[in-house]
Amino acid sequence: MVTVEDAARIVTSLPEVTEGERHGSRTWFVGGKAFAWERPFSKADLRRFGTEPPPDGPILAVRVEDLTEKEAVLAANHRGFFTIPHFDGYAAILIQLSVASAQPVRDAIVDGWLACAPPAVASDFLGR
Repeated sequence: MVTVEDAARIVTSLPEVTEGERHGSRTWFVGGKAFAWERPFSKADLRRFGTEPPPDGPILAVRVEDLTEKEAVLAANHRGFFTIPHFDGYAAILIQLSVASAQPVRDAIVDGWLACAPPAVASDFLGR
């Protein structure tokens, strides 16, 4: 189980991250690009679940490099990782933090940061 504060600690440990708000939700940016944000479900999202209960607890959205990477992340079947129709064609995944494990969440956040970080900052982080 990972809390929003656990995720926030991971996010803010990365270089050049700023925190703000977008669409009323806590959002983290690098190089002016959002790479992770709290993502409550909208009324439309909830309707799309139909009779299925939506994942509960805090949901974190995290950018991925591209749609191929998104499919790979989802195919890994990490507990709590999923997508919704609203994210079709969008390079991001959702994580139900209350059931996810810490290492896959950390890996997803770092990968999302790398996907959005300026190249020089990413290279420095990777030690290249």
